[in-house]
Amino acid sequence: MSAECPDFQTFMEGVKKRNPGQDEFVQAVHEVSRDIFDWIQDKREYHEAEILRRIAEPDRIVSFRVCWEDDDHNIRVERGWRVQNNNAIGPYKGGLRFHPSVTESVLKFLAFEQTFKNSLTGLPMGGGKGGANFNPKGKSDAEVMRFCQSFMTELYRHIGPDVDVPAGDIGVGSREIGYLFGQYKRITNRWEGVLTGKANEYGGSPMRVEATGYGAVHFLDHMLKRRDEEIEGKRIVISGSGNVALHAAEKAIALGGKVVSLSDSDGVIHVKDGIGAEQLEWIKQLKIEERGRISEVADKYDGVEFHEDGEPWGIDADIAMPCATQNEIGPDEAKTLVDNGVMAVVEGANMPTTNDAVEVLRDAKLLFAPGKAANAGGVAVSGLEMSQNAERVSWQREKLEDMLADLMEDIHGKCVEHGECSDGYIDYAKGANIAGFRKVADAMLAFGVM
Repeated sequence: MSAECPDFQTFMEGVKKRNPGQDEFVQAVHEVSRDIFDWIQDKREYHEAEILRRIAEPDRIVSFRVCWEDDDHNIRVERGWRVQNNNAIGPYKGGLRFHPSVTESVLKFLAFEQTFKNSLTGLPMGGGKGGANFNPKGKSDAEVMRFCQSFMTELYRHIGPDVDVPAGDIGVGSREIGYLFGQYKRITNRWEGVLTGKANEYGGSPMRVEATGYGAVHFLDHMLKRRDEEIEGKRIVISGSGNVALHAAEKAIALGGKVVSLSDSDGVIHVKDGIGAEQLEWIKQLKIEERGRISEVADKYDGVEFHEDGEPWGIDADIAMPCATQNEIGPDEAKTLVDNGVMAVVEGANMPTTNDAVEVLRDAKLLFAPGKAANAGGVAVSGLEMSQNAERVSWQREKLEDMLADLMEDIHGKCVEHGECSDGYIDYAKGANIAGFRKVADAMLAFGVM
């Protein structure tokens, strides 16, 4: 049964009909389902229970108004959401995103992906995602605080340590998590692990900030070692300059890789000789603490070129790590990567590669690590933060880094198990989809129709 068979097409037509105008969500369902349909061909129990259709329908979507007052005493109104996709294997778990691009479709795709990502970690976490079309960029701390407090005043009704545990995402960092957690504590009069990504001073976990980027590089390391290759000496193009991109760069540099690019919405920097460790520390201060622009790196250091509105995918490299946002690599960018001899593409962001682009990479037999596997390190350490909160303990950084490395090795092994092809090529996307789906689907079967 191929992904283009009538049954698959009928299924996808139904998804499109039920979710009009939600292109991102339909794309995510298509990406998973094309692999699952082949695998469940002879598994009658999944068909009879309509497991795939049920997973593609969120358990619930909460939408609410968020009113707040800006510093000029204007009343502002935004929209907030929480998408609780599936809790078959544990409480809903997934980030909150504050960005003008946030829509119900984007959050549904992220919650759908999160379901399988969390499954791959082996930890008891279901899939969810939330956020608002609020842009913290350019807002004062007081404005961000007032928005977060208003947002949590509604959200608190729908979350809890055994129900739904949000985290941070784009636009929601330690500042926003602090304001959100403070308001939750104020309303409920309870201190409990209802949010992850907290600062260490009030229940956060060491390694959480670094985990997604570090985990992606661990996954890359396992991919390369399976081909008797290593990161040392490899030229790596990275998009983005948020936590994921910067910490992926940090770990890659520590392992001897040569990171030659970072980017933001203004453009891309190209460092032919590779970003040095000291330069990266300055960039981290610029982007995380000062919320500056990547163009400032070229003003600070010699040998750094800034290309306004540019992308890194045409830069000569061995490895590409898209760590910015969804759909940043389309078919043309994928062909450029193939033509330039890139050997591996590792997704640090969520669904940064379009379905058509993934097919280009697969056809060329590039190593392609989908986000649900490669960037699962972040939610894995979030799950470990939940465990620490439940036990009222704080584990040491060294222990957590070892646990992260072991989790990423285990995820890599699951992808190989379910993605190895007859010619020896590892289809990591297929392996991740099947391994993630199987655990959730079996749990759903055990519960009956509900």
